[in-house]
Amino acid sequence: MSDLPLRSQLAVALGRTAAKMSRLAGKGDGSVIGGRIGLRLDPELLTRLAKDRKLVLVSATNGKTTTTRLITSAMTPLGEVATNAFGANMPTGHVSALASAPSAQYGVLECDEKYVPQVLRETGASLVALMNLSRDQMDRAAEIWQLAGKWRRALAESPGTHVIANCDDPLVTWGASTASGVIWVAAGQHWREDSWCCPECGGPLDRQEGEENSDWACRQCHFRRPTPQWALHGDHVVDPHGRQIPLGGIQLPGRANRSNAAIALAVVAQFGVPPEQALPLLAQVKSVAGRYTTVEHQGRTLRLLLSKNPAGWLEAFDVLQPAPGPVALAVNAQGPDGRDTSWLWDVDYRILRGRPVFVSGERRIDLAARLEAADVQFTVVDDFEQAVMSVPPGHLDVIANYTAFQDIRTRYGRVV
Repeated sequence: MSDLPLRSQLAVALGRTAAKMSRLAGKGDGSVIGGRIGLRLDPELLTRLAKDRKLVLVSATNGKTTTTRLITSAMTPLGEVATNAFGANMPTGHVSALASAPSAQYGVLECDEKYVPQVLRETGASLVALMNLSRDQMDRAAEIWQLAGKWRRALAESPGTHVIANCDDPLVTWGASTASGVIWVAAGQHWREDSWCCPECGGPLDRQEGEENSDWACRQCHFRRPTPQWALHGDHVVDPHGRQIPLGGIQLPGRANRSNAAIALAVVAQFGVPPEQALPLLAQVKSVAGRYTTVEHQGRTLRLLLSKNPAGWLEAFDVLQPAPGPVALAVNAQGPDGRDTSWLWDVDYRILRGRPVFVSGERRIDLAARLEAADVQFTVVDDFEQAVMSVPPGHLDVIANYTAFQDIRTRYGRVV
């Protein structure tokens, strides 16, 4: 930190002060406001803080917070790792993360999909992990093909950056394919509704159906799935040497988190951390920024699941307690959620049939209309507490989008 110009040192100090005041006022962890003030005082602060560090950028529509946490945990044998652990994934959050760990040689930064080109340009990150692209907050986010195109251009202009990419997602494959070096991971693609057409020519993609990770190819041009060096198969990963690595110790539930773990293993291997050393460290991660955590309330055990888009709801359904276990759903439409809730109609809610389902949140009527069309029986409640107290003591799965999730965490306990 002492190598920074005086102006940059002042920017960091004032940013830290603002972040501390934000925490004391109960307004969050202060990452955003601290970074915003730092960048206002020194617009090149991110570049200065990233200098001489080995950085990993982690980006995807779903799973980037969790995968960032997994990679960070697995890299601890290398020394201190700077990271934005709680999801402040734009340049303001990156500044705060790097400023808070001035002596860390390594950094693992979750990065919003739209900001990958800018952050890559400003940090010169040595490695980028790209996992999936699907529709999300379409009222304010760029069309996902445009995002993949921006990734392509950014990576083509960054010859020193290597990529770990999920080759089961055609859009990710297309976005990553201009990098100077790519290690392909067959990490699976459960949600496929956004990638039936070839991003290279627009032609139809032929797929093998029913497999966790399967071959795909364009019917009209050369574009097809690359041969993976790493591959997820059920509850184990196959590494580039053909060794089978069991994931049974991973405590985060569901196939989406097995995919996240496969990406994490491939990333840390590039830094010399072998799977046998990384696995116990991955297993230490039990919840991420409240995701998958459980809280106790009035004899009920609430498990909190974050789902902010169609792909995320599919992942949440995958880890529900067996039917007829009760489920409480909460949907808002504030700025961080996206104002447009039409994406609810892309989710197949029929899996909830036969369960007690409770609907809450600011846009509960939107969700209720979708459930009614899916022939799912439900109860609309004005306050989430009504849903909790309407089920008998025991387990209750809670699925909520971003701001609804944060409201519930604050109300019932911010266990991390």
